[in-house]
Amino acid sequence: MKLYGSYKQNPLLEDKYDVILIGSGLGCLTAAVFLSEQGKKVLILEKHYTPGGFTHTYTRNDYEWDVGVHYIGEVHRPQSIMAKLFHYIAGDELQWADMGEIFDRIVIQDREYSLHKGKANYIEQLKRQFPLEEDHIAIDKYIQAVFDCTKTANNFFAEKAMPNYISMFVGNSMRSGFLKHAQKTTLEVLQEITDNKELIAVLTAQYGDYGLPPSKSSFAIHATVVKHYLSGGAYPVGGSASIFNSIAKKIIDKGGKVLVSAAVEQILIHKGKAVGVRMKDGKTISANIVISGAGLHNTFKKLISDDELKLQSFKKQISNLKSSYGHLSLYIGLKYTADELGLNKANIWYYPNGNDHDQAVQNFMSNPMENEFPVVYISFPSAKDPKFSERYPGRATIEIVSVIPNDFFEQWNDTRWKKRGEDYEDLKEVLAQRLLKHLYRFVPQIEGKVDFYELSTPLTTKHFANYQRGEVYGLDHTPERFESKFLKPSTPISQLYLTGQDIVSVGIGGALMSGVLTASAILNTNLVEKVMKS
Repeated sequence: MKLYGSYKQNPLLEDKYDVILIGSGLGCLTAAVFLSEQGKKVLILEKHYTPGGFTHTYTRNDYEWDVGVHYIGEVHRPQSIMAKLFHYIAGDELQWADMGEIFDRIVIQDREYSLHKGKANYIEQLKRQFPLEEDHIAIDKYIQAVFDCTKTANNFFAEKAMPNYISMFVGNSMRSGFLKHAQKTTLEVLQEITDNKELIAVLTAQYGDYGLPPSKSSFAIHATVVKHYLSGGAYPVGGSASIFNSIAKKIIDKGGKVLVSAAVEQILIHKGKAVGVRMKDGKTISANIVISGAGLHNTFKKLISDDELKLQSFKKQISNLKSSYGHLSLYIGLKYTADELGLNKANIWYYPNGNDHDQAVQNFMSNPMENEFPVVYISFPSAKDPKFSERYPGRATIEIVSVIPNDFFEQWNDTRWKKRGEDYEDLKEVLAQRLLKHLYRFVPQIEGKVDFYELSTPLTTKHFANYQRGEVYGLDHTPERFESKFLKPSTPISQLYLTGQDIVSVGIGGALMSGVLTASAILNTNLVEKVMKS
């Protein structure tokens, strides 16, 4: 069953829709399900030729990789918010494969630690790896700090969906509990708990999941990510594309449309109100409501005309929020199965420079060619997905991710994808070989067996995801980000709404909740409460 159409094929488009959504990421998809259930006629417009945002997969040379979904927490706990929301928007078609007891392996130079699923097990195993009594006390305090923070999150994010006239009276009190934690950096909180640098390094080793080292990141995002994975990790059965396919089916069954190769050039505004979009080919499509999942900076710097004077002060505010780091992603294919190669499901977080994450990032960003990668993340999607071998018999895939300055490739900014020149390809090859060398340390049995590899850079992300600087994680998750009250679904433009990771937080969970909040704001209904009662 084909679940979407191509704009280039000129499908039967109507002149007006109730809701136009820009982007087919999880935020837009989630909002579209809730809105279409209320009888809204929705149209999703995706610039890329493959839908799904960072949940999509890509294929090359008879291999398949995910581009953003490496593992997800809480979905295999049936009563969790994540599990119930996914079941509501995707139904029984979307299934999850548990990654097993150990979901993350942390390697600091030559010292290895492991993260185990289940809160009690997680704590017990950490204490075994750090046997001193003072470390045990610190671990207990740390877990308590994580829960103290995350239990205040519901009110903080619920306030984002409230009408302004209600938020004026209760907004500050709903936000204050969470902000008490969010205004501190991760390192500040950890240093209040322990002075054991190795323990701090292990406890903050998942910083790659949100893109900032401990001294830069808000403790709120750190605590959110840690709690998210306390019950372990899971992977979508059938690959991450199954997330889009299962959700899109519900949208289309309700009469909605999802179009790819459908680039929006401008959001149309008339008398301070969003009234539709103009496509890249000049066609205009009207709508009662426009939702942008294209990111905060993209929306207000690229999709809205500069003559909207009402937005000048707002644009100044958002310019103070920085974009996250760029990333390198190495996609590897092998003509063997995961079982034949002995690939494990657990992710590997490798820190070759030691236990000072901040210093390692600073050194690398100052000179990437002379300094070691601060972190090397290795994922084994073909081992995580129990149906991978059905789609790709005799094949296995591996992915490696690390950071890179956004402007490292700026001399090729004006070149086209796949046509950036020999110097660009040579530089990519040097970086790819450096990453492969680290991979062979942990999976030596695959050396000499790699059939295919391809490196993506921030320019690749910029081309496909349309982020201005090729950032994967949108806005930096600093304390200042969480203090910004304007990061919410409603905007200064009437009938223009935002969704996606910039208004909640990075990751699948953040994107999912953003869609719920955006639909809640439009429908003036607490949809989380509705789903949890269903």
